[in-house]
This record gives sequence, structure tokens and C-alpha cells, in this order.
Amino acid sequence: ISTGSSAYNYVPNNTMQLVVFDLDYTIWQPEMYQIDGPPKLISVDEFQGKQKRKSQAPPRSVPLGATTIHQNKIATDRRGTPITVFDGASHALSEINRMKKDWPLQVAISSRTDEPSWAFQLMKWLVASDGTPLSKCFDENLIEISYMDKSKHFESLNRKTGIPFDQMAFFDNEYWNIKSVSSLGVKCYHTPDGMTKEAWVQALEDFNMM
Repeated sequence: ISTGSSAYNYVPNNTMQLVVFDLDYTIWQPEMYQIDGPPKLISVDEFQGKQKRKSQAPPRSVPLGATTIHQNKIATDRRGTPITVFDGASHALSEINRMKKDWPLQVAISSRTDEPSWAFQLMKWLVASDGTPLSKCFDENLIEISYMDKSKHFESLNRKTGIPFDQMAFFDNEYWNIKSVSSLGVKCYHTPDGMTKEAWVQALEDFNMM
């Protein structure tokens, strides 16, 4: 995958009209089935153990991608495991937010997450690198979360938007989802280690937006 500049040219007749992301281990980590109980917000001080720490050992650092809409608070599970946005996802969503100012690019979710209510809560809390809450990065009527095969998600997105499959880009960490959706003609990008800047750049190149 190319790792060239992420700058893009605004092309009025560009064919990328819909960008679709998986959630678990594409937008964030860990996956919902891996966490202990519903997510919660805790203070950075509490996460680092400053309130209880008596030794001189340094506090644990706040991981990249843990920023929320609440200053000095991060999202964790009930055991204190932080839930973080992948850097590549944060980067791509921030670029998309800028791009949408120039043409009506739409952004959707296709997810089979085990805990939809937890996912919706995290989308309200976690933010992209430009400070936008994840919930504001996606079109609220284009959120497909169900156990159906993801090809069915895309058929629904096609009906809702009227956008042809070949004008859609899809990012997912599970190859079998990529295989299923690509059969429709969607341009798909496998992200087994979470969303990356390189995958986003590849999509821009494939749609002649670089």
C-alpha cells in the first residue's frame, strides 16, 4: 500500500460518494465482546492511579486515541481497560470531515458488534483528531448494526442513498466481510490491525483523489 502524501485534490465529479467503516477493531479497540461490562468515563488521574499511588513509580501513560469530549476523562471498561480510536481511523475521519465541506460525501457504519448500545455510547464520547465526536462523523440514518451478512448492510445503504456500489469504499478488519462485500463491486480495504492511514491513502488513490 502506498504511503505517499495524504493531500487530496477536490474533484467535482469524484466517484467516492460513500465511505463505510466497521467499528470493532477497525475504528476502535478492543472489540466490545472483549471488554468487561459497559464502558464508563474515568478521570485521567484515576486511570493513572495517582489517587491511590504511594510509591515513586511513574503513573501509566494515557494511550493514543483515548481522548473524549470530556476534558481529562477517558473511556474504559469496568476493569479500567482503555477503549481507544485507532490513529488511522481518527486521521481518515478528520480528513473526511474537511472533505465534506466541498461535496456531499456520506459516511456510514457497517458493524456486527455484540453490544450496539455500548458502541453508540462510545461514539458519543470518543473523538477524531479534529475534535469531532465519532457520532457526528457518521450520517445517523446510515448506521447498519446487526448480525446480518454485511452484504445485506450494503444493499440497505444502496437503497437508502441511491449510491452505486462501485462508488463506495469499505474498511473492515475481518477478511470474510471484505470478501462478501467486494462481491457487490464495492472497493474494499482489509485492515486486520485496525484502520491505518495507509489504507485511507490507498482508497484516495483508487478513486483518483490524490
